[in-house]
Amino acid sequence: MGWLFVTFAAISEIVGVIGLKLFSTKKNLKTGALFLGGFGMSFFLLYQAFSYLQLSIAYAVWIGIGTAGAVVINMVFFGESRNGSRVFSLILIIVGVTGLKLVS
Repeated sequence: MGWLFVTFAAISEIVGVIGLKLFSTKKNLKTGALFLGGFGMSFFLLYQAFSYLQLSIAYAVWIGIGTAGAVVINMVFFGESRNGSRVFSLILIIVGVTGLKLVS
């Protein structure tokens, strides 16, 4: 159950990042709600995950998935750089998060 909370918390964080990006260019109620709602739900779900998982593992996996997801979303939808160093660093994040999940 804890891993479901972490997964949905990371997805909510990605929604918050999308909302933040949109809010930075167009400030309105919809983008503000996406930004605040995404991050708010993310923190709530992460907090719920702490009842099932060690804080250090849950937090690291949440941050890793959220960061990797935000980078991919920004590369695909918002035109951020896709250079080799960036992609390699993204792969390292994914490998690290997978490793933490496997050993916990």
